Amino acid sequence: MTANEDQEMELEALRSIYEGDDCFKELGPVSFQFMVGNHNESNSFLLDVSWPETYPETAPQISLDAFFNNRISLETKQLIMSKLYEQVEVNLGTAMMYTLFEWAKENQTTLMENHQPAVSAVTLTSSSDANSPVSVIKKKEKKEQLTKAQKRKMIGRTDNKGELPRGWNWVDVIKVVCVLVTLSLYALVLFKLNCQLNAQMLTACSVFLCCYVAVA
Repeated sequence: MTANEDQEMELEALRSIYEGDDCFKELGPVSFQFMVGNHNESNSFLLDVSWPETYPETAPQISLDAFFNNRISLETKQLIMSKLYEQVEVNLGTAMMYTLFEWAKENQTTLMENHQPAVSAVTLTSSSDANSPVSVIKKKEKKEQLTKAQKRKMIGRTDNKGELPRGWNWVDVIKVVCVLVTLSLYALVLFKLNCQLNAQMLTACSVFLCCYVAVA
């Protein structure tokens, strides 16, 4: 869309006023962007403005749809738009862009007073949480809390490098072997007793049979 004569004159004035100013950006003959505040300010916002053919007799089209404004709540955007269009109504029929931009700059704090900067989810997630689920089950319940006595016992077993000496668990192995040997001997004794009892019972039965035959 090309600009009419009034629009061309206003555009030339805007170029002259905001020459070298990064806040004003010309997107086309009848479309512009204007940054209210600095880029690094949490309460700054970016206006997109375009002129219909009948501007300035009719209102310019203003929006806050730029990606830069995504962190601003819907309620705050609605407040800014309503206040801006109030100024448009007051200045309708005149070259109003400079007036509108400067009014927004002067009232930036008021327009954004209810703005709560959105915090990125990335900043809320710590590096440990990123490896969740649920912080790897709370670091496996913090590796089993040791008592002071257990810690002293563990420290007493380690060398100056914090490592357990070779053969530190031999005592436990010997205990297990002793238990196994004891159980084996006990089983052998039971087996021999069982055999002796069976032999005695067999002898008794034989004697009883001989006596019975003799009496018969």
